[in-house]
Amino acid sequence: MTDTAGRLLSLLSLLQMPREWPGSELARRLEVSPRTIRRDVDRLRELGYPVEASMGAEGGYRLVAGTAMPPLLLDDEEAVAIAVGLRTAARQTVAGIEEASLRAMAKLEQVLPSRLRRRVAALGAATVPVVLGADGVTVDPEHLTVLASAIANRERLRFRYSAADGAESRRHVEPLHLVPSGRRWYLVAFDPERDDWRFFRVDRMTALSPTGARFAPRALPSDDPAAYLAEHMLSRAPTYTAVATVHLPARDVRARFPGAGVEVVDERTCVISDFTDTVEYLAFHLVQLGCEFEVHEPPELVRHLGELHDRIGRAVGRA
Repeated sequence: MTDTAGRLLSLLSLLQMPREWPGSELARRLEVSPRTIRRDVDRLRELGYPVEASMGAEGGYRLVAGTAMPPLLLDDEEAVAIAVGLRTAARQTVAGIEEASLRAMAKLEQVLPSRLRRRVAALGAATVPVVLGADGVTVDPEHLTVLASAIANRERLRFRYSAADGAESRRHVEPLHLVPSGRRWYLVAFDPERDDWRFFRVDRMTALSPTGARFAPRALPSDDPAAYLAEHMLSRAPTYTAVATVHLPARDVRARFPGAGVEVVDERTCVISDFTDTVEYLAFHLVQLGCEFEVHEPPELVRHLGELHDRIGRAVGRA
């Protein structure tokens, strides 16, 4: 790196701080003349950095928001802090932030020097495990970054997969999307050997290996990968239609279940019908209403609620 290039990087690092810098102070810090600072600012502007100058005794230079985001310059501590912060954001439940965090993390870790990658990995392992569920299932953050990179690069991927029944298989797929669902991550990919789309739980994937072979992405049958995954998961589980008397005003029930049929009985009671889901979710939705209710059908839901009653009773008894 030449002296001029090094000085430009140092100047840019200072300007990225949220403050206005007098030209004299920049010159003092970089040990050059104010005229050199003016020339260097012009060079940064030519490179796309929107450096604004203000006039007057208190005037100076500052970096403002532009129409496009130019490359950021980070020192070692800043790079490590951002990488660890992205790992933390990747396990949050804010809509849309998980996959965006992974994409950013994959880009950042790709350019980190090996010494910083080791620091990030050590800090991540010590302080930021990505916990996906109350059952203690976890996923390796490195797996998420490998998958995010393979998706961004349109690169085929090999891995071992353990199915729900414990069956092991080797897969060679075209990865398209990472989808967080609840507290788990799923890979949506096309499997050429099976000539169909497949969904893989990331915590069941091991020995991930990008092949280097590129592919032209295929069109997913749905415009919404998350909805496609939800539809797939729902199709694999038996669903039932519930009919129940609910001791809440009909308007409140309609607000909670806009797609269900609701028949008014009186001001405080209604009958809900055309409410279809798995027995687990039917039970959950009814219980979380926070009111009395009686289930008329299906018998599978009545049986499931009875099992929950017994389980909760045993838990209360043990307490």
